[in-house]
Amino acid sequence: MKRLTCSLLILSVSLLAVWPAIAQERQRVSPHETINATVDGSDVTIVYGRPYSKDPKSGAARKIWGELVPFGKIWRAGADEATLMTTKETYDIGGTTVPAGTYSLYMLPSESGAKLVINKQTGQWGTKYDEAQDLVRVDMKKEVTDKAVDQFTIKIEPTSGGGGTLKFCWENVQYSVALKKK
Repeated sequence: MKRLTCSLLILSVSLLAVWPAIAQERQRVSPHETINATVDGSDVTIVYGRPYSKDPKSGAARKIWGELVPFGKIWRAGADEATLMTTKETYDIGGTTVPAGTYSLYMLPSESGAKLVINKQTGQWGTKYDEAQDLVRVDMKKEVTDKAVDQFTIKIEPTSGGGGTLKFCWENVQYSVALKKK
């Protein structure tokens, strides 16, 4: 089992290493970012596209939640290729066990909250999404923020007593879910 886990980890790290080259085959519209966080002594890495609230062609302001990102429809949680999350350890995310590995993250937003969709398929461009590949869907808490966020931002913030909070912030809304190492 340890040999399989190490092989999967090596494959995951290898995929992250070639991901920019794969993405360059398609024309990216938004800047991309890799975030690394240590939660309960283990690393979590997220690679995602960071679209702006302004239209990239016209510069006009866009309404994000409910329009650009429609309620009730799956969204890739970023821009261009699907957002990737890699963990080296098993985590509890929103009360559900997620084994170590690399996954695509999607969202299913609604007016009152959202589901974080953790999907086993990786390497897909855009919204090429296969629901049969879902590992889990967990509830995300929705909060209205005082300060608007112009560029979609994913962050992981530590919480007192251990663990952390995964946050998706854009426009004047923040969606969040708890995570901790199992």
